[in-house]
Amino acid sequence: MAAAAMRVRIRAGSVAVEAELDGGEISRRLWEALPIEAVCSVWGAEVYFPVPVEAGNDDGREVVDAGDVAYWPPGRALCVFFGPTPASRGDEIRAASAVTVMGRVVTDLAPLWGIRSGQRVVIEGIEAPFAG
Repeated sequence: MAAAAMRVRIRAGSVAVEAELDGGEISRRLWEALPIEAVCSVWGAEVYFPVPVEAGNDDGREVVDAGDVAYWPPGRALCVFFGPTPASRGDEIRAASAVTVMGRVVTDLAPLWGIRSGQRVVIEGIEAPFAG
């Protein structure tokens, strides 16, 4: 059974969203590495950036939902999906290759459209697991 959820804030410039991670193994490794600063890339309606976590796919999949936060093993990157990508077919949201979904954005996704490739992104913890 997964541990309690972890809440994080992802910021790029004036854009900020909050996400809840699932408490699984990859989420715990990411949490332990916080705060993380990186330069992001945008691919269609996906923002992704490298993180200091190395893991394989845990129940990896290519088709995801808007708001999903996922780990992409080939790029050792955290991905935030908010709409179709260049790999999408029809209305689906498709990653470049299989990702492990490990959380969801719990705030409005619309601000993510304002992020541009090359921006500095910061991910920080705002609610620790088992906080009460």
